[in-house]
Amino acid sequence: MQTRPLGRTGIRVSAYTLGTMMFGPYGNPDPDECVRIVHRALDLGITTIDTADVYGGDGESERIVGKALRGRRDDVVLATKGNGPMGPGRRGNSRRWIVSAVEGSLRRLGVDHLDLYQLHHPEPGTDIEEPLSALTDLLRAGKVRAIGHSNLPPSEIVEAQWVAERRGLARFRTEQLHYSILDRNAESEVLPVCERYGLGVLVWSPLSMGLLTGRYRKNGGEPASAGRLHWVPRHLTDERKLDAVEALLPLAEEAGIPLRHLALAFVTAHPAVASAIIGPRTEDQLVDLLAGAGRTAGDDVLDRIDEIVPPGTDLGPVDVAYVPPHLTRPHLRRRSPASLAAEAR
Repeated sequence: MQTRPLGRTGIRVSAYTLGTMMFGPYGNPDPDECVRIVHRALDLGITTIDTADVYGGDGESERIVGKALRGRRDDVVLATKGNGPMGPGRRGNSRRWIVSAVEGSLRRLGVDHLDLYQLHHPEPGTDIEEPLSALTDLLRAGKVRAIGHSNLPPSEIVEAQWVAERRGLARFRTEQLHYSILDRNAESEVLPVCERYGLGVLVWSPLSMGLLTGRYRKNGGEPASAGRLHWVPRHLTDERKLDAVEALLPLAEEAGIPLRHLALAFVTAHPAVASAIIGPRTEDQLVDLLAGAGRTAGDDVLDRIDEIVPPGTDLGPVDVAYVPPHLTRPHLRRRSPASLAAEAR
C-alpha cells in the first residue's frame, strides 16, 4: 500500500484509509467481525483509520476500533471526529463540548492521544476562534497531534487560516470532504484552496454511497430498497447519476478495471488528495476494495471520465452530505413581511 504525506503535517498516511462508519448497529452489528476487519486491513497495508464519536451510535465504532488496536496502536494513524449529537447539549464546536468530546473519544478508543482530530461539520452559530482556541490547548497538552475539519466551505477554510494566524492559534492542517466521479464540485474551489494552504485531504464516499460499485443500475442490478436499508436514499434513484453509471461501466470494462477500483483511482489521482476513505461493512468487501490498491487511470481514461461528468460538476445530492443551513432554512435567506415592518419602524 502506497503512503502519502498528509498535507504538511509530516504525517504519512496510506492511500486508502479504513473508515468505520459501518461498525455498529447501523452497519455491521457484530463487533468481533468488525475487529477482524480492522486487523485484516492493517495486515494488508492500511495504516490509517478514521472514525467519529457518533458512528455506531453513542461511540460504539470508537469502542470497536479501540478494542481492535490493542497491541497495535503504534502501527496506526488514528483519526476521529466530533461535533455531532451525543446527547442533550452534547454537540457542536464550543470549547465546552470539544474538550469533553476529545476526552470521551480518548476513553472509548483506549489511547492517550489522537493523531488527527477533526471537526465533523461547520457550526455557523459558533465563531471559528472558539474551537481553534480549544484545539490549540489540546495540541499543547499532547492529547491531539494534528487538527482538521470536514465539509467546510472554501470561504470558511480561508477564514479559519486567517483567524489562526492573527490570533496566534494552531491552524487546521486537514480537510475531509466528499469527492467522487459523480460528485466533483470540490474541484471548483475546495480542493484548490486546500492545495494553497497545504491542507491534507481525506476523501469520504469516493464510491458515491455505493453507486460506483455498479450494484445499482438504471435497468436492472440490485434494487435500491434491497439489503439492510429500510429506506431508499435519493441518490440511488437519481436519474442523472444512474445515467452516468451506465456510461462509466463500459469505460471501466474497456480499461480493464472494475468500476469500483476506477472510482478509487480517480479520486486518488488528484494531487491534493492524500487518502481515500473506504467503509467496508464486511471483510469480503474490504478485500475486494483493496484488490484495486495501486491501480491507476491513464490520461485517456480520465479524459473520458471528464466527458461523462465534466470537472466541477455534482450530478445530484447525497443524502448524508452537509448542506449549509442558509440553503435549508428560508428565514436565513429572505426578509419576511414582519421583519421588513420591524425595520421600517
